Amino acid sequence: MKFKIATLALIATVIMGCKSDKTTENEASQGDTVDITNTQWTLVTLEGNDLESAEQNGQIIHFTLHSEGNNVSGYAGCNRFTGKYSLDGDNRITFSALGTTRMACPNSTIDERNVLSVLEMTDNYTVDGEQLMLNKAKSAPIAVFSKSELDSKPITQIKWRLKSFEGKEIAKAENEEEDIYFMLNAVENRVEGFAGCNTISGSYTLNRGNKISFNGVAVTLKACPDMTFNEAEFLKVFEMADNYTINGDELNLNVGRRAPLAVFEAVK
Repeated sequence: MKFKIATLALIATVIMGCKSDKTTENEASQGDTVDITNTQWTLVTLEGNDLESAEQNGQIIHFTLHSEGNNVSGYAGCNRFTGKYSLDGDNRITFSALGTTRMACPNSTIDERNVLSVLEMTDNYTVDGEQLMLNKAKSAPIAVFSKSELDSKPITQIKWRLKSFEGKEIAKAENEEEDIYFMLNAVENRVEGFAGCNTISGSYTLNRGNKISFNGVAVTLKACPDMTFNEAEFLKVFEMADNYTINGDELNLNVGRRAPLAVFEAVK
């Protein structure tokens, strides 16, 4: 009889121990919060439909939550968007004050209004490995995004002055207003700069593997007849560049694996 009681007691102890371990694991799983900020999230599934490609009009549909200032920025398929986000406990997330550029893209195959409505509807998220699911209440995910970490050496929010172009060192000419440069605005994914005579504006996209693309780059129409620097040829750098390399304070804009199109240095 004593043997049976002892055996039962041992079994009960083991069962309680297993339950306790599982409870602890569940609590740890629920308590751990995965940081989803400062990461580019690329769209892979929209409203239950898997996408063969999230590329629309030369850019990939994505968004990034910037931890500084709680700003969100991204590309919806035709227009860039910016706004605010709020993260709370239990994986709660809300987006607000969303605004977009106003380009028309008649050839888009994905309606960007559906992409933007996802952000407006979302009230919580789940993370599974490299994927982020945006949800409404306890329903199936409204959209699924894939993780694409931004480069560990950021090139945004830095003024990059042109150092060499077409293999020649570049010095500021006497008749130039300022150094030739560009800067990437991380919040709005905008590029701005100065090409020697005219100012530059447009947008850009960063992807894994130091991939970069510039889109809609435009310049003012100021005439500089005394200018010796070939501004038109320099602007082609932004049309051709598809990747970059960075070494210390130097940044190279490249196309494929060829020699750099242009070399820039950080202005401190």
